Amino acid sequence: MAGQLIRGLELNGPFPDPRTDTDHQSLVSIYPELAAVSAVDIDVPTPEGRVPGRLYRCPGEALAGLVWVHGGAFIAGDLDMPEAHWVSLYLASHGISVLSLDYRKALHGVKYPAPSNDVLAGWRWASENLESLGLQTVGDLHLGGASAGAALTAALTGRLRDESGQMPASLLLAYPLVHAELPPLNEDLRGKMAGVPADLAFGPDFIRDINLNFAGSEDTFKDAHAFAGEGDVKGFPPVYIINSESDTLRASGELFAAQLEAAGVPVRMEMEPDSMHGHLDHPHTGPAKHSVEQMLAWLRGAAGTAAPGSQSPAHH
Repeated sequence: MAGQLIRGLELNGPFPDPRTDTDHQSLVSIYPELAAVSAVDIDVPTPEGRVPGRLYRCPGEALAGLVWVHGGAFIAGDLDMPEAHWVSLYLASHGISVLSLDYRKALHGVKYPAPSNDVLAGWRWASENLESLGLQTVGDLHLGGASAGAALTAALTGRLRDESGQMPASLLLAYPLVHAELPPLNEDLRGKMAGVPADLAFGPDFIRDINLNFAGSEDTFKDAHAFAGEGDVKGFPPVYIINSESDTLRASGELFAAQLEAAGVPVRMEMEPDSMHGHLDHPHTGPAKHSVEQMLAWLRGAAGTAAPGSQSPAHH
């Protein structure tokens, strides 16, 4: 299944989104407060070319900044998908400046570390251009992503730590996959997967194939700069994890929270009820709206950070 999907994207390009209510004009007409946000496309220079980005600013001084990376199994997704565009608009409309980043997809021979290098370039650009985000200090700049974007940003955090780079104020992960292979599903999660559509019920073989396509080699499965859950997470900043309730990737998010807790990293983990993988890409649903509100609260500091070694209970 993964191989067919990859070949289809290589041959035919991205699949068009059939929805008619998630484009920019539709979002602004449904949520008028988003109209105040300035969204400007930029090119982030890298040693290997450029990374497309989009800078979201609200009027006035920013409360905080976020470098945000969309998902798509390392092979799909773009800056216009709601998981990127709507999330960024929402946060910016509430005072959080956002640099939404794209990255090279693992297609046509592109492999790790190319996507990671692109996200690194975007993070460095944001760290060095704080005025573009309306920030006074790099200590107000956070990093995060969804799904594959969560994988890239979590692994980049370890890379920054190991290379003495600028660490983010916190790490925000939505339905992350941070392990090379899918951890075993517990009984509760197996039960929650009943009735999930086949294209959202990602089994261990599919996950392995997608990750191998990104990694290029099974040897890279052990590289914590590719998959953060495969290495030491000591020294990470506070981490906020939002898992989808009916999502096999929840097993990775839950295991990662346990690893962070064991390493003494402040971690807050919540589960979005009645949600499936990728729920932030569905902006008109209850789970998506609640999750962006939770993300905003985290970034504004209203949620606070958990004490080291503690996790919040799942939201119900």
